[in-house]
Amino acid sequence: MARFVRWYGSEPLHLLVLIASFALTGYAMVRLFAVQPWEVAIWFAGAAILHDLILLPLYSLADLSALSVLRHRAPDGPMVPWINYLRVPAFLSGLLLLVWFPLVFRLAVPYPGDTGLSDSVYLGRWLAITGVLFAASAVAFAMRLRRVRRAGRSDESQPASGHGAAP
Repeated sequence: MARFVRWYGSEPLHLLVLIASFALTGYAMVRLFAVQPWEVAIWFAGAAILHDLILLPLYSLADLSALSVLRHRAPDGPMVPWINYLRVPAFLSGLLLLVWFPLVFRLAVPYPGDTGLSDSVYLGRWLAITGVLFAASAVAFAMRLRRVRRAGRSDESQPASGHGAAP
């Protein structure tokens, strides 16, 4: 087992789950290409171009901007890695917007006629979900910062052992 972990880099369960996910993806691709081959190919090419040429530079620039703006602040307490508390809610909010943008921006023309439901609530709901995601991330960051500060205070209150103290 140790030899496998050293060779592969993880447990056998990881490899099994990875193989199963590739098999499921392959099955879905075969089924999609059998029904609409050109539409699927165009969608994949468009998604690759959109991601690599437009979205990746945009969110890399946003990430670097956040890092450069907030990095220059003088630490007045213990350091806690904060960037992922900003990245995760921004990613989830962006993913929700990417999936639901026709309804959020009221571009889904046949939606109200086909379903009988209004598309006027999606922008407010997306904004509310985005606010909740960032608020939950801020609470998680505050709890982590509090835990680190408490650990720092308890380390300072304990006497140093063996560093110049008399026996």
